Amino acid sequence: MIDPELIQLCADPRLEVEIVQQFVSEMNASDHLTIHVSQGNRTILVPKPETIEQAVETTQEWVGQANVRVGLTQYPAGLGITDPSQISHELFDSCENLRLGTELFGKVLRIVTQWYGGPAEPAFDDAIYAYRTGWFEGERVFYADDPGDVEVATPSRSTTPVETEVGGSPAQAEAGPSEPPFSDQDPNAASIRIDLSGIRAHNQEPASNQ
Repeated sequence: MIDPELIQLCADPRLEVEIVQQFVSEMNASDHLTIHVSQGNRTILVPKPETIEQAVETTQEWVGQANVRVGLTQYPAGLGITDPSQISHELFDSCENLRLGTELFGKVLRIVTQWYGGPAEPAFDDAIYAYRTGWFEGERVFYADDPGDVEVATPSRSTTPVETEVGGSPAQAEAGPSEPPFSDQDPNAASIRIDLSGIRAHNQEPASNQ
C-alpha cells in the first residue's frame, strides 16, 4: 500500500486518502519506473528500466506509436505533449507522478459520478475503466471538461474494472455506462501526430443500410 505521507504530500487534495490508495492499487504498478506499452489489446514487452534515464528513453521511443502508461499511477505519457522530447524525468518522480495521476483520475471520477447523478460506488469501477481506456460514453474523457465540485463516493471494497456493453444509459444504472471495445485505439497513443477528433465524429454517425 502506498505511503499515506506521500499521499498527503503529493496527491490531489480533493480526493480522499482511501480513494487514492485504491486507485494506485488498481494500477498495479510494481514501482515508480513501471512502464506499460500497448497497441490496441496487445501488450508490447519492453525492457524493465533500471534508472529514470532508461525509463525516459523507453517512453520517448514509444510515445506516438503506442499507448504508454508510466509510474505509480500509470499516467498516460503522451497526454498533452506535441513531441516525445517533452517527456521528462518528472513523469517517473513518485511525487509528481502521483500528483498528475490523481488529478487526472479525480477529474474522470467526477465526470463519471456526475453521469450517475451523484455519489455512487459503481462510479469508481467505471472511472478506473475510463482511466485505463481513455474513453467514457464515447468521449475522450481526458480531454473533457472537469465538472468541478462534485461529491464522490469512497469505495468500501476491493474493486475490479468493469467492462460494459454499448447502449447503457443513466436509467440503466445496473448495466453501467457504455464504453468502446478495449481494443480501440487509445486517444493518447497517437495524439502527438494525428488528430483523431474528425475520425471519432465520423465513426459515431449511424451506419447506412447495406
